[in-house]
Amino acid sequence: MNFAARITYAAGPAVLLLTLLSAVASICAAAEAEAPPATTAPPAATAPAAVVVPPPGAVSDPEYVIGPGDVIQIFVWRSPELSVTVPVRPDGKISSPLVEDLVAVGKTPSLLARDVETRLQEYVRTPQVNVIVTAPANAFNQVKVIGQVKSPQSLAYRTGMTALDAILQAGGLTEFAAGNRALLVRKEANGKETRLKLRLDDVVKKGKITANVDLKAGDVLIVPESIF
Repeated sequence: MNFAARITYAAGPAVLLLTLLSAVASICAAAEAEAPPATTAPPAATAPAAVVVPPPGAVSDPEYVIGPGDVIQIFVWRSPELSVTVPVRPDGKISSPLVEDLVAVGKTPSLLARDVETRLQEYVRTPQVNVIVTAPANAFNQVKVIGQVKSPQSLAYRTGMTALDAILQAGGLTEFAAGNRALLVRKEANGKETRLKLRLDDVVKKGKITANVDLKAGDVLIVPESIF
């Protein structure tokens, strides 16, 4: 065997190996080309924001002014250990986990929530707080209905409340009521007392809505007895 033949013989296996590798690479490339494109996994769903459902009897008026005797619910998002229901003490303050002796009287629920957030920032990262008045009981935001109604009582005032609303909540007029001689007693901001005559019989029994009047927090409705 001459020198050239020896080179050809020695190179034969290497050439064969290279040929096989090239064929395998071609098959893999063809398979990748025919394969369906890879799908991207959808992003994880973002957790919805907290929805606080007010309990029955809770105050929905955003302008409600908190006073002594009210019961409020403090809800701290993602911190159930800090979410509590507390009363407003006679001194006008509240205490909750990590928040002690915070003045609540004279504030709306949203303003009090911001004050609680400020106190919690020292312990909780970006706290989100909701405050709900679950049991309104302070005299600042009540309407009193007395006299000849079936259930004389103090009612929690709400925006848009009328004399008819108050009478109906108090069970309606009694059979001895002189509804058209009713009085609305109101104390103005300057301390002056105003007395307004109402014709509640016309409203309740005759449906004369024009005789109805809007109420304000602190009003007193007096329904006298008929004179036989």
